[in-house]
Amino acid sequence: MKPDGGSLIGFGSSGLGGGSFKAYDPAKNVALEPSFTSATAEDVDRAAQLAAAAAPALARLSGATRGKFLRAIAANLEAKVDDLVARAMQETALPEARLKGEVGRTDGQLRLYAESAERGDWVDARIETANPDRKPLPKPDHRSMLRPLGPVVVFGSSNFPFAYSVAGGDTASALAVGCPVIVKAHPAHPGTSELVGRLILHAVRDCGLPEGTFSLLFDAGFEVGQALVKHPVIKAAGFTGSVKAGRALTDLGAARPEPIPVYAEMGSVNPVFILPGAIAERAAALVDGLHASSTLGVGQFCTNPGLIVLQRSSAAEEFIKALAAKLSATPESVMLTPGIAKTYAANTAIRGKQAGVKVIAQGQTAGMCGATPVWFETSALTFAGNHALSEEIFGPSSLVVWCKDRAEMLQVAGVVEGSLTATLQTGATEAKEQADLIEVLATKAGRLVLNGYPTGVEVSHAIVHGGPYPATSDGGRTTSVGTRALGRWARPVCYQSFSDELLPAELQNANPLKVHRLVNGELTKALVA
Repeated sequence: MKPDGGSLIGFGSSGLGGGSFKAYDPAKNVALEPSFTSATAEDVDRAAQLAAAAAPALARLSGATRGKFLRAIAANLEAKVDDLVARAMQETALPEARLKGEVGRTDGQLRLYAESAERGDWVDARIETANPDRKPLPKPDHRSMLRPLGPVVVFGSSNFPFAYSVAGGDTASALAVGCPVIVKAHPAHPGTSELVGRLILHAVRDCGLPEGTFSLLFDAGFEVGQALVKHPVIKAAGFTGSVKAGRALTDLGAARPEPIPVYAEMGSVNPVFILPGAIAERAAALVDGLHASSTLGVGQFCTNPGLIVLQRSSAAEEFIKALAAKLSATPESVMLTPGIAKTYAANTAIRGKQAGVKVIAQGQTAGMCGATPVWFETSALTFAGNHALSEEIFGPSSLVVWCKDRAEMLQVAGVVEGSLTATLQTGATEAKEQADLIEVLATKAGRLVLNGYPTGVEVSHAIVHGGPYPATSDGGRTTSVGTRALGRWARPVCYQSFSDELLPAELQNANPLKVHRLVNGELTKALVA
C-alpha cells in the first residue's frame, strides 16, 4: 500500500486540485513523497452533500449492520498493519512497538463500539404506555430514544496517527451511531491517513453502505476544516488539539445560523498531588513512575502529568532532587513535527523567565525536532497568582508546585484549571483522610487516579476521557473514549401515540432487539403488553 496524495470523496478522489504539500520525516529531516493536494471548496461541498444523502440510510441501518461494518474496518487495519506502521514511523518518528500497539488499540475500540451498536443499549430507550383512565387527564403512549444527528466532521490529531485520527475514537463512535463521517486529515501524517481512509472505504463497499458514509479531505492549513464546520449539512464536529485551535472551531460552530456542537479536546495539565506518606513509603518507585509517565511519547500525550503538587519537607526535596537528576539524564527524543518542537522550546523558554519560577531539570537538545525534559518549580503563592503557569506545555515538561502544608495543597487544587485527569498519590493510611481533596479534584477532572499515573487510557464502558474547560470545550459533560462517547453524535426523539409497526425496533412492544429499556420507570428487557 502506498498513498497517492488525493482526498477521498465518497468512492472517488479529488481531481480539482488545490495547493499541495508533503509529509515530513522528523527523524531524518526530509520531505516524503508523494505530494498531497489540499481539498477545494468544491471538494468540501461534494463530500458534505454525499454525507447528507447517505445519512437517512445509515440512520435506518440495524445495529447489527453497523457492527459488522466496524468489525470490517478493524479486520482491514489488522491485515495491513505492517504497511500502516511503516508509513506512520516515517511521518511521526514514533517507534514500531508503540505504533503497532496503537493499531491494536484502534481495532479494539472499533470492536467495542461494534458491540454497543449491536446491543443497542446506547439508545437509552424509554417507554411510557398509555393510561386513558388517568385523572384529571389521560396519559398518552410516548416513547423516546437517541437518534443519529447526521453528517459529522472529525479532525485527526497529531500525536495519535491511528487511535485519535482517521479510524480513531471519534470516527468509530460516530459510525456506530449511524452518522456519516468526513475526516479532515492531520497534515503531520497525511500518508498514514490516506492508507487508513482507503481501508475504511473498502469496508464501506464490502458492507454495501452508501457512498457518502465516509470521506477524507486533505489540507495543509485551516481553510478546509473551517469550511467543513461552517457547511450547513454538518451537524457536529470532533477535534483533538490545542486550546487555540479547538476554541476557534468551537466558536465557529456556535456562530453558525444553525449552531452545532464541537467536541474539542484541548489543553490539560493533569495535576498529580503527592502526599508525605507516599514519599515516605515509595519515593524511589515514584521517581521511576513519574519519569516514565512524563517522558512517554516525548511527553506528547494529552494525559502527560504537567503539574506536580507536594508539601515541602527534607524528604520531598530529596525526592524531587532524585527525579530531576533522572530527567536531566534523559536522552533527547524526536518530537512529531518541527512545529511542535519549536513551540515546545519557545514555551519552556518563556516559562523559565517567569518571576518566581526556577528550572530544576533540563537536558541538552541538538536536533531541530529533538526534545528533552524541562522541569520547573515554583511556590503555591506564585502559582495561584500567575494564570500562565496553569497552561499546558505540550511535551516532556512539568511544573513542581511547593506547598507549605496540606491547606495550601487544597488551595492549589481549587485554582487548577479543568483537566482530563487528576492524580492522588498517598501513603497506606492517608487515602481515607482525603475526602475533601478528592471532592475538589472531582470538580476539576473527568478521571481521578489513586496511586497510579495518568498516562494510558483504558477503552471501556466506564472510562471518562473529558474534563472541565479547557480540557474540553463542552465543560466535561461528555467523553471522547469509551462507549459513553456515542451519545455525542445523537439526540433524543420522542414518538407519541405511534402505532407499533411505525416505531423504531428499539421501541416496539415485542422488543425484537432485546435491548434494556426503561418501561414505566422500570429497567427491563420484557415485552410491553
